[in-house]
Amino acid sequence: MKNRKDKSNLGRPNPGPLRSTRARTAGGKKLNPEVMASAEQKALEGLKQRTEEGHLKAGRTPPSQGMAGRRSGGTVVIDDSIRPAPVTEDEKLLQQPGPRTDFTRTDPWRVMRIMGEFIEGFDTLASVDKAVTIFGSARIGPDDPTYDLAVETAKLLAEAGFAIITGAGPGIMEAGNKGARLGGGRSIGCNIELPFEQGANPYVDTLIDFRYFFVRKTMFIKYSVAFIIFPGGFGTLDELFEALTLIQTGKIYKFPVILFGRYYWAGLLRWLQARVLSEGKISDGDLDLMLVTDNPSEAVQAIISAYNSLGKTAGEQYEETEEGGGPHKGDGQKQ
Repeated sequence: MKNRKDKSNLGRPNPGPLRSTRARTAGGKKLNPEVMASAEQKALEGLKQRTEEGHLKAGRTPPSQGMAGRRSGGTVVIDDSIRPAPVTEDEKLLQQPGPRTDFTRTDPWRVMRIMGEFIEGFDTLASVDKAVTIFGSARIGPDDPTYDLAVETAKLLAEAGFAIITGAGPGIMEAGNKGARLGGGRSIGCNIELPFEQGANPYVDTLIDFRYFFVRKTMFIKYSVAFIIFPGGFGTLDELFEALTLIQTGKIYKFPVILFGRYYWAGLLRWLQARVLSEGKISDGDLDLMLVTDNPSEAVQAIISAYNSLGKTAGEQYEETEEGGGPHKGDGQKQ
């Protein structure tokens, strides 16, 4: 009877106060606008702290603390024409449009800037024959064992003829660029505009600055033949799952995604298997899209084998598919 009475209240205009929810943030707090605003602010502060920590552990003054950072071409100035507070170009692009006059004056110009970033990236990296992108935490320093493993992995890849691409920052990114230089290979950094000055590590030979994350991500995928994912945070996970999605949906083929550090990734892989796979959200084959290792030589050999079996960058594979070749049209060694 009580259930019937409760159901009859659903049609009334004022059924009474809403029942309290048990929903909480992943950190255990009840979600409300104040918590959300605080979380966003703390997340940005944490990002700044992590980036600075990587520079400090490498013995450098972080650019956000006053040292001028390296940049490609002219100085990138944060556009504050919409509001005075420092805002990244990604944030402005994703904002709701304002009055009609503001929309027509700003978004078309952003499209031109986006085109310009694509052009600069394509033009700068056009000569990259084969490259491997290395992702990982910006927070670690040269005293971390993972740093040395990243240096060794990148060095072996460079000696095998691969260029190394990173996000240009400190930590694992710095280790990747350092290994590329030690191995005599091309060391590429794709930097991103942040609300604070991030700067580039000193081992980058070719530096490109981007305002938009999606343009930068395109460069990672287009010019890479593999991703190596060292321990990292949200940004690292973002790149990992984006690559897996592109493979899963048939956009790129025979593209190794290597998780470096068995212990670090074990919990995530157990969850994927015990929860995501068991509930049918992914298939058995999806888990086999990732290779897990602790050995630089194993990672490098997996990439060399995959490259020799196909011999094309992700961008070339995608363009080939768009032309109607399908996933098997260029199998074989690169000519």
